[in-house]
Amino acid sequence: MTTAYAREFEAQASHPGTKAPWLAALRRVAQEHFERTGFPTSQDEDWRFTNLVPLTGREFPLVSADAGDVSPETLAPWRFTIPGVSTLVFINGRYAPALSSLMDLPEGVTVRNLAGALATGGEVLERHLGRYAESAGGGFTALNTAFLKDGLFVHVAGGATVAPPVHAIYLTDARAEGAATHPRSLLVVEQGASATVLESFVGLHDGTYLTNALTEAVVGDGARLVHAKLQHESERAFHVGTTHIHYGRDSRGQSFSVSFGAALCRNNLDVVLDGPGVETEMLGLYLGRGTQEVDNHTSLLHAHRNCSSREIYKGILDDRSHGVFNGKIYVTPIAQKTDAKQTNRAILLSDRARIDTKPQLEIFADDVKCTHGATVGSIDPHAVFYCRSRGIPEAQARKVLTYAFAAEVLELMPWADVRDRLEVEVMRRLDVRVEG
Repeated sequence: MTTAYAREFEAQASHPGTKAPWLAALRRVAQEHFERTGFPTSQDEDWRFTNLVPLTGREFPLVSADAGDVSPETLAPWRFTIPGVSTLVFINGRYAPALSSLMDLPEGVTVRNLAGALATGGEVLERHLGRYAESAGGGFTALNTAFLKDGLFVHVAGGATVAPPVHAIYLTDARAEGAATHPRSLLVVEQGASATVLESFVGLHDGTYLTNALTEAVVGDGARLVHAKLQHESERAFHVGTTHIHYGRDSRGQSFSVSFGAALCRNNLDVVLDGPGVETEMLGLYLGRGTQEVDNHTSLLHAHRNCSSREIYKGILDDRSHGVFNGKIYVTPIAQKTDAKQTNRAILLSDRARIDTKPQLEIFADDVKCTHGATVGSIDPHAVFYCRSRGIPEAQARKVLTYAFAAEVLELMPWADVRDRLEVEVMRRLDVRVEG
């Protein structure tokens, strides 16, 4: 660990607060792992397409400013008008209760900020926090765990249901310039339960900072989770987001990842199907412009039989932006009757935009149905000609066709207001070209 990060860790470790031995040990192990390994480099296979030097070549101390003032009017564009939605707001990594709104929740459902939950303790936290996203999984995961402090905590007891979604909004403002936040979320959906969770990461200023976010989700036997991550950081910022989802027998799940912002955005999605009969969808959409880099890495482990997975990731890259997609499906020898399909498609709107795509299948069972594919290209000139023959100007035709390409992912969003907002943002981005 560099001297600055070591100093930050020791200062945090000596700060009054939760003294639970298991939590202190979890943080210390993570700190020691980061000290040994540091950040990844382009020599690491999982990072070889991405230039991390702009991020790792400087230090990002923890945000020292308090939560400060963010007006309800400033927050309003990032809220969703979904009936019954509970919204938790975090400013520069700190919970802002005055801006948050928790609805009446059913019995057996806990929704609160993670720091508050850690202060009161609980067997659920000790049993699950840090058990899926292990520090050995990489430098950014280790750093998040070493500095974990606050974020979203959702616990749905067996048989309970959270029908309206829970929405966590992580805001970063000008006081975080040159600094880092490490949001941490834990979602526990027990046997036969159901929950829907949205996480939004928003930059309120055009500054340079680091958001190193990590979400752990465990879905019990016969349970259901819908999770969406929406990224709207400053286009000068760095965003590294990791999501681990662990599914039990006969569970169901959908995960969405939509990325618009950040100079460099890395989305890691690690999914484990740890029981037979699991069904899951992994859906992603990313847009790049200027000199943005958007890197999506997914890992899907089929560890048991009779499981099915569908993965669709789509990218739209303009100007000199760079996209990466690396999707890996691993099928163990006992995972017979696996049905897995992975698709990555990208549209390049500029001759200077580029993408590196690497779909992977590793299959060690013999009774499976697994496919993967990747396509990269520009807008179909025949489709443009067809639109023009119907009286649609060429620029508008290209915009409509590009939006239709993105709509396959957006239309699967189960919330109308979220879907509508994202559609508006996609259309707005297609109206503006940024030469990097």
